[in-house]
Amino acid sequence: MSRYWSAVTHGLTPYAPGEQPGLDNLIKLNTNENPYGPSPMAIKAICAAAADSLRLYPDPDAKALKAALAARHATSQAHIFVGNGSDEVLAHAFLGLLKHDLPLWMPDITYSFYPVYCGLYGIDFRRIPLADGFALRAEDYLPRDGERAGGIVFPNPNAPTGRLLPRAEVERIAAANPDAVVLIDEAYIDFADDDASAIALIDRHPNLLVVQTFSKSRALAGLRVGFAIGHPELIAGLDRIKNSFNSYPLGRLALVGAIAAVQDEVWFQESRRKIIVTRAMLTARLRELGFIVPPSSANFVFARHPAHDAGEIAAALRQRAIIVRHFKTPGIEQYLRITVGTDEQSATLIAALREILQTARPGTENE
Repeated sequence: MSRYWSAVTHGLTPYAPGEQPGLDNLIKLNTNENPYGPSPMAIKAICAAAADSLRLYPDPDAKALKAALAARHATSQAHIFVGNGSDEVLAHAFLGLLKHDLPLWMPDITYSFYPVYCGLYGIDFRRIPLADGFALRAEDYLPRDGERAGGIVFPNPNAPTGRLLPRAEVERIAAANPDAVVLIDEAYIDFADDDASAIALIDRHPNLLVVQTFSKSRALAGLRVGFAIGHPELIAGLDRIKNSFNSYPLGRLALVGAIAAVQDEVWFQESRRKIIVTRAMLTARLRELGFIVPPSSANFVFARHPAHDAGEIAAALRQRAIIVRHFKTPGIEQYLRITVGTDEQSATLIAALREILQTARPGTENE
């Protein structure tokens, strides 16, 4: 605490990102990074762009990247906004589109950055409880008894649970709340079914904004590129926020790398397919060890063991140079979020868990 801080700074509870330890020979399964690396085309484009032109500012409108995204998603550049990672895109949307007199609705178990944005921008919000098995239900987000949302936000698939809300149910929510922006955070959508994204609904619902990232399926977490697709009226609002904050959010290297990644469809589909296959294998092996694992449509699984404490399991894995994410949030404190790595990393994880469970003393909520 400092006497020089503003009242806003004093009142914030910052987001805690996943650990990035600098350890050798580590199996890092805690921050949902892609284990296969970026497209070789992206690497080549970045290397080629590391030249004298870096002395010049990048295109503030990112027109070439917007054109590539528009071509891939069969829309126009006027429907696209890009930013420095999806977190920046979300931050602009919270301030520019989701801050209203009525409260913002979000799941009670979800991406923990959402309440942080609300604290930063002074947004009143309401937590909507998930159903059994961490399922998100469309009917919980429909106006009723005179209650309406100032806006609605949730990840799909949800984080940290991995549960997916079918696109038809997303449309129910958007259609029932025509006066509120419905923001769907699709950071992990590329690991779900091909027809899962809500981008296909944009033309029918001008209140719908879909946010995606290059950090997961495109393996460019270190480059920091995110984007939103929505009605031009929403995009114009985001542009007003961006140009009042930072007119140049994406550097030249990020722009060329992202464009090349979008254009390398073969690499994208192969990397995505491998993760989906490994996720199924990992889920099956965890269940064989007695873990409870809800169905996941993301590049991670959410798991708990009814006879062993999650914190103790995470600590024992760390001693074996394997890092997973343990949340201490009430309601999920006995769950581990485990990134889907390579087949070899998953096999090492399962072997370590088998050893831990055989030697550990049982004892969680069943004691």
